[in-house]
Amino acid sequence: MNTIYSFAPIAQSNAEILVLGSMPGRASLDANQYYAHPHNAFWRIMGELLNFDPKHTAYSKKTDALKSARIALWDVLQSCRRKGSLDSSIEIKSQTVNDFSAFFTTYTQIRAVFFNGAKAEDCFRRYVLKNHMPELQQQMQFIRLPSTSPAHAALSFAEKRNRWEQIFRAKLSDTYPVSY
Repeated sequence: MNTIYSFAPIAQSNAEILVLGSMPGRASLDANQYYAHPHNAFWRIMGELLNFDPKHTAYSKKTDALKSARIALWDVLQSCRRKGSLDSSIEIKSQTVNDFSAFFTTYTQIRAVFFNGAKAEDCFRRYVLKNHMPELQQQMQFIRLPSTSPAHAALSFAEKRNRWEQIFRAKLSDTYPVSY
């Protein structure tokens, strides 16, 4: 099994919100694009919330829409070994995390981190907050959202979309919802 690597972050210096996944799936790695699997709900949700049609919008324009909304996108893991695309298939001992110290030094306006699913939250809390950057817990809010992965079928698209809308309520109000 080969080691796979995540992408560079999508961010601008004025980013206020960071959305973190765990590790790109096979379709994303093959396309060299975040959330490229046709059944992943991420771009559909972002399209509804940012007012673009994800099916008819180029990837570069989708990422521009995120940047315009002051939303950064990245993954917790920098590399790992995994068979297939499921987070549950990631070999725990193979996980290395991205350099969040450098990231938060560069993107100083980040006020909230939203996790795209439980694996991203677990890895971030375990490997970043607990071991390397516990001071972040006092500086920003951390909120887990339901995974947009097609493997997470427990919620309907509408339920996922409504929960993801928290990002925009947080941006508008400068207060953050309680993590669930």
